Amino acid sequence: MSGSIRETNAHGNAPVISTARGRRWVVALDSGLSRFVEVPAALLVAADIVVLFVGIVARFAFHQPLLWSDELASILFIWLAMFGSVIALRRGEHMRMTALVSKASPKRSVFWELLATAACLAFLAMVAWPSIEYAMEEGDITTPALSIRNAWRAAAIPVGIFLMGTFSILRLLRSASLATSALAVVLVAAIAGVFWLAQPIFADLGRINLIIFFVGVTSACVFAGIPIAFSFGLATFGYLALTTQTPLLIVVGRMDEGMSHLILLAVPLFVFLGFLIEMTGMARAMVAFLAGLLGHVRGGLSYVLLGAMYLVSGISGSKAADMAAIAPALFPEMRDRGAKPGELVALLSAAGAQTETVPPSLVLITIGSVTGVSIAALFAGGLLPALLLGGFLCLVVWFRYRHEDLSHVRKAPWGEIGKLFAVALPALALPFVIRAAVVEGVATATEVSTIGIAYSIIVGLLIYRQFDFKRVIPMLIDTAALSGAILLIIGTATAMAWGLTQSGFSRLLAETMGTMPGGAPMFLTMSVVAFIFLGSVLEGIPAIVLFGPLLFPIARALGIHEVHYAMVVVLSMGLGLFAPPLGVGYYTACAIGRVNPDDGIKPIVGYMVALLVGVVVVAAVPWISTGFL
Repeated sequence: MSGSIRETNAHGNAPVISTARGRRWVVALDSGLSRFVEVPAALLVAADIVVLFVGIVARFAFHQPLLWSDELASILFIWLAMFGSVIALRRGEHMRMTALVSKASPKRSVFWELLATAACLAFLAMVAWPSIEYAMEEGDITTPALSIRNAWRAAAIPVGIFLMGTFSILRLLRSASLATSALAVVLVAAIAGVFWLAQPIFADLGRINLIIFFVGVTSACVFAGIPIAFSFGLATFGYLALTTQTPLLIVVGRMDEGMSHLILLAVPLFVFLGFLIEMTGMARAMVAFLAGLLGHVRGGLSYVLLGAMYLVSGISGSKAADMAAIAPALFPEMRDRGAKPGELVALLSAAGAQTETVPPSLVLITIGSVTGVSIAALFAGGLLPALLLGGFLCLVVWFRYRHEDLSHVRKAPWGEIGKLFAVALPALALPFVIRAAVVEGVATATEVSTIGIAYSIIVGLLIYRQFDFKRVIPMLIDTAALSGAILLIIGTATAMAWGLTQSGFSRLLAETMGTMPGGAPMFLTMSVVAFIFLGSVLEGIPAIVLFGPLLFPIARALGIHEVHYAMVVVLSMGLGLFAPPLGVGYYTACAIGRVNPDDGIKPIVGYMVALLVGVVVVAAVPWISTGFL
């Protein structure tokens, strides 16, 4: 097209074509609207940090708990999640699978990008009115502490959907040609029309619809390069709208529930903590010491990552937050030492799956609460299985790095290591400060990250004397964007879990597994397979709430120790959660590590095989889970 210019945005997305004259207003509107979203998002992150920290001080120091602090933090959090999702959409930072799309020619690649944008717009259009209805329904509820209408919180969802839809339209208008954008929109509309016209056919298919929508539609969307969150949303809303009479505002409520669970507030706070650790020089000090201690060992920092994940796992109650606390501290140095991005995110994902049973684990707490199993017994039983799986991962690390060239790396003398340790000690103390705050009851799992933030600011200002105030606002905006990308996936996955429940799939699965021949060994085998699959599409807590009360009584009847069965279930679910192409945790790890999901597919295979072997050993040897009870 004559008079057009080719631009590539700062985030490395596909080229955007805009005419010099006719589309300047589109670019100007996009830029102005982005500032309208980014500044409030940054302020929301800062406000949540302040509210939670003030709550800790009031309760612990002055013994005057602020009854409204958690409620206010929850209201701010849903707005943060939605504004962050908007920023991520504008930047093209929502996680998606591009393994097939990236192989297309440049011209077709641009079309696939527009098709993904049109699909996102279709989902947003589908959910727009139900989200407004949901916000209006919430207006009848008054919050207990602040005594305000809950519509102030619920309004974040339609506002976020409207803004995401606006940015999607602006992206289409900035494409190579309006004809190409129109073709993408028409194609998506045609596909939606075919599904709508096939509604009478779906009515006669029964549970086959589960395969069509939750397997077929989800997989097709994922492999077409549509962002994961929107792929889950399209499949779930399509299933419920075309095969059931369910009011869709209820599904919006399930999305809200999944995204705004207060424990997930630890995600943006730990993401920001990770940025602080890097900016204040704490990460550099820790990595310098660890590199000095293990730098001469092949794969040394990979062992450090596994150990660090085991150490901090469960502190926040969110696996995403655990990874966000570790990755920024270790990834830069590991990249400098030659590790490929895909290898890093593969190891981070494997470590996330490995440490699912390390206490204090929110998944274990949930199992105890819905099944009646002793939480103390679950905590005691969870340490050794995670350690065993870590050993299998270490074997893979050793094998992969056994020929690593370390000729350019010198072994540091003990005197130098001692000096590095003294410098790194304030930084190394951070995980212990955080864990002590939880154990001693100073802060809850949600609040504890604010103590880490306060500690990092003090250490950065007074000890390392590195604190770039100019970077704070961009860090807050990046925190919101990354958190929004993660939380929208969790929200749509929670809606999908609810859809599966309403279909009767959960009870059918339990009945099928309970009648399988082969006794306890077959039941354990089927449980491993089932929870690997369930973990790939559900967060741990929804899956446990759905299936725990149904399957644990069957396990008891077959003579399987409930703690042993809990470890098998949680580890299997963790394996599915972090296994591509559908595992939500894998895309969360990619988002945290800022790595293209395609890069980690091949490297993660070896780690997943190692984890599967570990799960089989845990299932076959009950003593690993029950030996210390």
